Amino acid sequence: MASGILEVTLVEAEELNEKNLWCCFCCFKPCVNHTTPYVELEYGGQKHRSCLAQEENKKQVWDEKFKFKVDYEGEEDNTNTKLILRIMDKNRISSDKLIGETTIYVKDILLCGMDEENVKGIVDVETQKHRVVRRDKSYSGEISVALTFTKVGSFSSTAPFAFNLTIRFAIIFLSNHLHSLSRL
Repeated sequence: MASGILEVTLVEAEELNEKNLWCCFCCFKPCVNHTTPYVELEYGGQKHRSCLAQEENKKQVWDEKFKFKVDYEGEEDNTNTKLILRIMDKNRISSDKLIGETTIYVKDILLCGMDEENVKGIVDVETQKHRVVRRDKSYSGEISVALTFTKVGSFSSTAPFAFNLTIRFAIIFLSNHLHSLSRL
């Protein structure tokens, strides 16, 4: 089993809308109202909640980071491969309402981070847009998210070699430095 940290950066959302139960009196269709969104993040039984988004240029902006502990068994482990983002609308009068959700499958990111050839054990996935859908699977906007996975708690097979080189370099540097000081 390998361990790591999955860092999720909520960047922004566009076109988020929640159908209101109220309707227009002129057309009797559900109205789309202004939302005050926040995000509930869930991974492997761990949960986080974002702050309320700030509106900038018709986008909802968070620029907020969250960290999840990852214990991953390898390619056969399918239990901890989903990151679920539930976008909620903060309602001051009644209970908060689900705008929609998106699921990000992180299995490939974890596999790349755990790969022995990945000496640093870090995988960065730049900001990508993900569709937000309602319970009825209809479109409800997009959310932009960046991911970083960092492997922790184990060294690669080249780590002892790199450590030995660092020690050797330090010894050579100190001996040369001490030798030059002895000349003074």
